[in-house]
Amino acid sequence: MNVYNITCYVAYTMRMVRWMCGVKLKDRLSSKELRERLGIDDIALVLQQNRLHWYGHVLRKNDDDWVKKWMEYEVEGPRPRRRPKRTWREVV
Repeated sequence: MNVYNITCYVAYTMRMVRWMCGVKLKDRLSSKELRERLGIDDIALVLQQNRLHWYGHVLRKNDDDWVKKWMEYEVEGPRPRRRPKRTWREVV
């Protein structure tokens, strides 16, 4: 997930949170206060925790497992001209 997708997902979940609380945007209540009312965490934090959870599973796998091999795979050839995409290790 890139930064744009995460911000869209956060906005979408906050829309649902406001709907569940019966609050309009013009009521000017903070997102933190609404999440505390429902007892839920910030969705960006949950996504990061899930990534780290999955990363822990991959680290404990055997060295000959295909998932672990792909974590350390280096693509051969020239790099693209534009800014390269972030790797999994950069995101985690």
